[in-house]
Amino acid sequence: MDGALLTALGLAAPAGLNAYLPLLVLAIGDRLSTTITLARPYDALSSTWSIALIVLLLTIELVVDKIPGLDHANDLLGSVLRPAAGAVLAMAATSDTDAVNPVVALVLGLLAAGAVHAAKATTRPVVTVATGGIGNPLISMVEDAVAGVTAVIALLLPWLAVALVVVLALAFLWARRRLRRVRPAILSRFTSTTLRQ
Repeated sequence: MDGALLTALGLAAPAGLNAYLPLLVLAIGDRLSTTITLARPYDALSSTWSIALIVLLLTIELVVDKIPGLDHANDLLGSVLRPAAGAVLAMAATSDTDAVNPVVALVLGLLAAGAVHAAKATTRPVVTVATGGIGNPLISMVEDAVAGVTAVIALLLPWLAVALVVVLALAFLWARRRLRRVRPAILSRFTSTTLRQ
């Protein structure tokens, strides 16, 4: 598999968790010109104004995603933004090579980020119920860390980033099954406690 395509997938998938961290990593990577060079028009991502805008949006995302209730509204908005960011990331990462058709990159980025976002958006309500909302900020911090680290690895070691995405997907499936098993017990305990009050 082409290295640019691996980088594209390694950047697009974590955009499903946080749209702006991978964009910031890509912009800084292009700005430093050490690991990736973005072709036109994607080189606009690494302009000073674009980086400032990405940092502003990232700051808002980091705060809002830690607040129970607002995090669900953020996930609803993310249903459009995160797959779109994945598509842009994949096209930008492959823009300097002719090996990958831009439409193929767009579709792969959209699907990778969309799948990760769907997993996040369907799991977060379960975490909210299971922890009474207390676990949401912790889960959000873990998601942000995973998104940032995976994006950096995607620029430096694309094979490792894709392997990490696969391992995280398997871990997610395991955790989701586990939460589904314990959720009825948690819900009944939560309901009986609420009714007693």
